[in-house]
Amino acid sequence: MEKLDGKSMDIVKTNIEALKQLFPEVVTEGKIDFEKLKLILGEEIETRNEKYEFTWHGKTQAMKLAQTPSTGTLRPDKASSKNWDTTENLYIEGDNLEVLKLLQKSYFGKIKMIYIDPPYNTGKDFVYKDDFRDNIKNYKEITQQTTKANTETSGRYHTDWLNMMYPRLKLARNLLTDDGVIFISIDDTEVANLRKILDEIFGENNFIASITRNTNSSKNQSLFVSVSHDYCLIYARDISVLSTKHAENKWSVPKNNIEEYKRKIEELKNLGLSNEQITEELKQLTKYPRFIDFVNYWYVDERGVYRKGDLGGVKNGNMTPIINPLTGKEDPVPPGGFRYSPEKLNELIKENRIHFHTDGSLPTIKRYLDENLAQRPKSIMSDDQRPDNALLKEFNTPFDNPKQLAFMKRILSVGDKDSIILDFFSGSATTAHAVMQLNAEDGGNRKFIMVQLPEKTDEKSEAYKAGYKNICEIGKERIRRAGEKIVQETGKTDLDIGFKVFKLDSSNVKTWDPDFDNLEQTLFDLQDNIKEDRTKEDLLYEILLKIGLPLTIPIEEIDYNGKTIYNVAYGSVLVCLEDDIDLDIVQEMLKYQSEHMPPKVIFKESGFISDAVKTNAIQTLKKHGITDVRSV
Repeated sequence: MEKLDGKSMDIVKTNIEALKQLFPEVVTEGKIDFEKLKLILGEEIETRNEKYEFTWHGKTQAMKLAQTPSTGTLRPDKASSKNWDTTENLYIEGDNLEVLKLLQKSYFGKIKMIYIDPPYNTGKDFVYKDDFRDNIKNYKEITQQTTKANTETSGRYHTDWLNMMYPRLKLARNLLTDDGVIFISIDDTEVANLRKILDEIFGENNFIASITRNTNSSKNQSLFVSVSHDYCLIYARDISVLSTKHAENKWSVPKNNIEEYKRKIEELKNLGLSNEQITEELKQLTKYPRFIDFVNYWYVDERGVYRKGDLGGVKNGNMTPIINPLTGKEDPVPPGGFRYSPEKLNELIKENRIHFHTDGSLPTIKRYLDENLAQRPKSIMSDDQRPDNALLKEFNTPFDNPKQLAFMKRILSVGDKDSIILDFFSGSATTAHAVMQLNAEDGGNRKFIMVQLPEKTDEKSEAYKAGYKNICEIGKERIRRAGEKIVQETGKTDLDIGFKVFKLDSSNVKTWDPDFDNLEQTLFDLQDNIKEDRTKEDLLYEILLKIGLPLTIPIEEIDYNGKTIYNVAYGSVLVCLEDDIDLDIVQEMLKYQSEHMPPKVIFKESGFISDAVKTNAIQTLKKHGITDVRSV
């Protein structure tokens, strides 16, 4: 019976295997012959001492940190979850570096979109203090004390931030599908450094755009410029794959603040203004940044608001003049002629879709806003933050500077409707809120994975006074209340507004988490290798992570004579973690094996009544074609 490996995916081993597949001739006695590899790569090898690179103190260790497997686990917390049995969403509490390592096997190449809003490194942000030797232990210590800021007096102001970000981005890239994308919000403090490490990790050619986002605030009241923007950098996992996918289906998002603009028009109409007066008011309104998408949508008629479009712009078009109903005379024909036939033009005139002038200007076609609601995402975006603050106040989930829901919905909408979306700096869980809201609006089936360090709230903060001891409590409560609000407002009761909560912890198995300071006691304890304070369900989900199955995979619990058998993914994996296992239990497990493939079967190492029963169990399984039998 094979022992189940207690570590997360070994990225170094995976990279070496990939290299062996690409260049088998560089493998000598199972090792990579680097000199031979250099010969194969030829002139693509950089050998000069002086070369273009971005480096800092600790970068080598940061790279190693991303490649070091985790021996931790994620423990289920049903009590703080919602709709545990049916939801496909996840909320994970823990240090995101360790969580990203633990997700490598189960979600490698499965995430369509990542959005993060990491600490901006302003001197007040919490910065994760990683420990190369034992990050799980370090995480437990950090979450029991007041978190500290990365102050400029540390002497390594940018370095500490880069060492925090680099391994997380390295691991995040592994999780993206080939057509996946990552969006990262940042401000002026680290945008230049972030761009450099993203160029290195994702490749310069995979850079898509940098969005400048008007925040409608002036948080930086400097002597010289009142800064009221931040950025969102966008990178593809593989720009060639993404470009091919969207060659005939370009990214498209709703115009910014469209509902607010329509409300303004209705308000002007209710004031009794003429169409001409409304036009003048709209010209002034679109000078505000948040209404920039509606420049030229200034004109109104009984059908709605519209902009003027060109009726010409072609060669060898229709040269037949049309009569202007306002003047009773022929209007001038555009250079090259009209783009439509005389019959089509007459039809458009009857439908009042042509805008005529009295000053001799060319006639134009009316392009109605309601027929052009979407557009290519713009590199400058602006949203009003007041609704978000009001929403969090309504939910009683206080949070400083929450990400704007409208902005999140806009960028999430460029992805597939069945995407898995990951945010490993979840904060107030705006991303989860946006996923649920977007699914309600367009019928999508997006799923979210939120990851957040349970950073303690300041005792003087509104959040603490409202009863929230850490940020995770705020995020989970917002998801609960936002989901209920969406269902109430839309009437859609089939939406997935639940989430499974998991919490980062050390392994459930003693042999995977030895105490080197007291090895004798550790060996004694191994008579039962499962930790005393852990449940069978804790161990089950650790097994799923270590063999590479998603945490939301279907699990059926079967009660057989008071003992539990877990039927995972419709018989693909069969697990029994009980004590005193006999052959009757093994026979019962065989009833649930998949019809399509032999299942993996997993037992607790010390669970059998005797070694003889264990041997017989393995032979029984082999007779039924099951050879992948493991123990924990």
